[in-house]
Amino acid sequence: MALTWTHKDRGEIRVHENLEELSIDLVDYIAEISEASIKEHGAFCIVLSGGSLISFMGKLIEPPYDKIVDWAKWYVFWADERVVAKSHDESNYKLAKDNLLSKVNVFPRHICSINDTVSVEEAATEYEFAIRQMVRTRTVAASDNSDSPRFDLILLGMGSDGHVASLFPNHPALEVKDDWVTFLTDSPKPPPERITFTLPVINSAANVVVVATGESKANAMHLAIDDLPLAESSLSLPARLIHPSNGNLIWFMDKPAGSKLERFKFSE
Repeated sequence: MALTWTHKDRGEIRVHENLEELSIDLVDYIAEISEASIKEHGAFCIVLSGGSLISFMGKLIEPPYDKIVDWAKWYVFWADERVVAKSHDESNYKLAKDNLLSKVNVFPRHICSINDTVSVEEAATEYEFAIRQMVRTRTVAASDNSDSPRFDLILLGMGSDGHVASLFPNHPALEVKDDWVTFLTDSPKPPPERITFTLPVINSAANVVVVATGESKANAMHLAIDDLPLAESSLSLPARLIHPSNGNLIWFMDKPAGSKLERFKFSE
């Protein structure tokens, strides 16, 4: 059983016994939000990230989810992307396509990925334009309290440095407010050229999930969630800046990643 509690400012925290339990709980949650979103407005707009997150979603292609999820109503986006060819092993699109999207009945026209034939700056501009068009046609909801889209669910991983999407510690991209999508040419992690959603877009979502596993994430998880002096809650830890303005925030982790959380240490 997962140890679950709600922090007054940092959302719901779920610490799982093992990766299998985490995967089952995450997929249950995705299926639940998918169903609720489709009932409410006829579509499910989900935003993916790269890394191990996709492997934790693998159970979606297995029974019962493969039959109960209404894949035809899914619209798929990416919170960040490496600006490489879609056939490249570093591509988040390729990772999701190979391991998930090619195995379910999501319409290809509902998959909104970057143009991989242009410069990184053009890729960011075009991606934002495509999303703005989908908000204009109401495929994607608009936020009630900001000039941002309101995605039904944004799924994020977290690095051991506390980065989320391609928003890295102390990077100027963290301070971009007017654009929905920005670009990097100097990512601390290769490849250097990336596009990423900005913080206002992430924080306008109806639901945001952050997934982190392994002991290497424990300190960043502690800094992202626990009550800290104000000086420590700065641009040096992007995950700390995830704070949906009118939505839900849930942290999914295994025990090693949660091992430094004050509530978890107390419960042990």
